[in-house]
Amino acid sequence: MPQNHDLSLERKLRFVLAVPNASVSMRQLCRAWQISRQTGYKWLRRYRTGGAAALQNRSRAPQRRPNALSQLWLQRIESLRRQHPSWGPKKLRATLRQKHPRSRLPAVSTIGVSLHRLGLLVPRRRRLPGPVVRARRAQPAGRPNDVWTVDFKGWFATADGKRVDPLTVRDLICRFGLLAQRLSGQKFLPVQQAFIRLFRQRGQPRALRMDNGSPFGSSGAVGLSSLSAWFITLGIEVQFTRRGHPEDNGSHEQWHRVLKAETTRPPAGTPALQAARTTRWLRRYNQERPHEALNQQPPARHYYNSRRPYLGTRPPDYPQPRLLRRVHNGGEIKWQGRFRFVGEAFAGSLVALRKQRRGLWAVYFYHVLLGHLHDADTSGLRTVKRLRPVKGPCKV
Repeated sequence: MPQNHDLSLERKLRFVLAVPNASVSMRQLCRAWQISRQTGYKWLRRYRTGGAAALQNRSRAPQRRPNALSQLWLQRIESLRRQHPSWGPKKLRATLRQKHPRSRLPAVSTIGVSLHRLGLLVPRRRRLPGPVVRARRAQPAGRPNDVWTVDFKGWFATADGKRVDPLTVRDLICRFGLLAQRLSGQKFLPVQQAFIRLFRQRGQPRALRMDNGSPFGSSGAVGLSSLSAWFITLGIEVQFTRRGHPEDNGSHEQWHRVLKAETTRPPAGTPALQAARTTRWLRRYNQERPHEALNQQPPARHYYNSRRPYLGTRPPDYPQPRLLRRVHNGGEIKWQGRFRFVGEAFAGSLVALRKQRRGLWAVYFYHVLLGHLHDADTSGLRTVKRLRPVKGPCKV
């Protein structure tokens, strides 16, 4: 039998007044009102002790809270927070412990709730969700220069204590080592200059496969950094491996193990000597060392330079209709009288805005959808969320 415990005050009053005049049993009367006998007796007991006012719905909150925070502790917490507005519950509790070493202090969570009730804790603004798209699987390499794999081998120190960060580039199909060069760091400019020299010497690949770490990836829109965004402006497809899946670039990781075993145990005395040793090793690896995947032939027998010459940055070819905006150095564009953040990776580039519907604009960098701009927002871009494939790297 369905039970109705949430009757109005008027119906409750009619029920308790009908009990003395009822010609049926309490069980039958409760069945007719679709309530349990326990509920019927409860209402009748309340009416006899407190009248009609006792039939009002009561709060389920406990009437006594012996462990509730006292007004004294509330005043202490409020006073300390106003002295240190940037301190959180953990720091406030540590300071209270120093001032009141023998007192029983409230828990960190209790202090946090108290700050919220006092209006002294401003919740963080949640990032608004953007469009959801499914990332496309990266096309496998079929011939040399289709896909180059890129990474920084983990840094190590030479005998004089100097740090060495080798940038490594390799052809995926024929295993030809294209670059193993020590750089002064993993900043954008030295890495870009190394790639420009390599592209001028070997030509450009169809795609570059890399992990999501710096300087190749970032936490910005679509995971693009300044370097990977620059690759797109050259007409190179960017392929990101899945986070936490080094097997997506497994052959490159295996190449790193060989490089480490044959050139860094022990390391050379200086970075210059280490660079010379790595150059000699790379020549032997490409020209002499047989490779099992190549039928025990060296990679140089299968590799040839790319027929895609390096031509520098290519202007975007955005389809009509669209509006163009130049991204400022801070990663913002001027849109409808306000600065809206798009991403520092696209500084100096033109992005296109295409109207989706009233008040909603899709933002593109070349062929890549970065996210949506809403006219009603005061914040920046609602970045796109990419659903990655279950296996293998995905293309941007």
